[in-house]
Amino acid sequence: MKQENKVALVTGAGTGIGKATALHLLEHNYSLVLAGRRLELLNKVAAEAGVETDRFLCVSADVSDPDSVKTLFDKIRETYGRLDLLFNNAGCAAPAIPMEDLSFDQWQAVVNANLTGAFLCAQQAIKMMKSQSPQGGRIINNGSISAHSPRPHSAPYTATKHAITGLTKSISLDGRKHNIACGQIDIGNADTDMTLPMLKGVQQASGEMMPEPRMDVGQVADAILHMANLPLETNVQFMTIMATKMPLVGRG
Repeated sequence: MKQENKVALVTGAGTGIGKATALHLLEHNYSLVLAGRRLELLNKVAAEAGVETDRFLCVSADVSDPDSVKTLFDKIRETYGRLDLLFNNAGCAAPAIPMEDLSFDQWQAVVNANLTGAFLCAQQAIKMMKSQSPQGGRIINNGSISAHSPRPHSAPYTATKHAITGLTKSISLDGRKHNIACGQIDIGNADTDMTLPMLKGVQQASGEMMPEPRMDVGQVADAILHMANLPLETNVQFMTIMATKMPLVGRG
């Protein structure tokens, strides 16, 4: 299939990494489904792209709700008839407070968005990809640096991102027979609104508050495009892309 005919779904496409990735895929001839909770933000992204209206579909969706996810994929099937790429990007974090002070609702909200949401979208994507012709597709999960190493007071986020690694491996294994590839991108300190507080200082393992360097979010979008454009017989299983000087490698 020619690249210009590929259809991609980006969840959490209204802001940050999701927005940057959606715009980059549109620039490179993908037809795009932008999904998120706030339809007005998705429409702004599509308008910013400045492409023909048949190149994008904006859908308000709650990835933690099975019915909402099914409706999202029904709309993709009705509009484009297939799906070649899912970027599982939607997610959230709990307040940065000691885990013993977190409420159950705060824990559950992160699990629902980050883990259950990724599972539900992957499940529907697999159903579509295995039944379409030509068969197959690619799923890229946003794992985060927190899939490897926690920040202080981040138990729900870190736990779900570690779980994404297990989900990625399971999708990779189970998807093989259907020509479905699955990889994970772990991102550290992209320059989005979410990481703005890092410029003033973020808590380190020692308890010290320290500013951290950030990187151009466009580099993240370009890395995802590279993963997406590979032929299905080739897969980037795990990629870490990070600000070079962020305190991760070594003792920090």
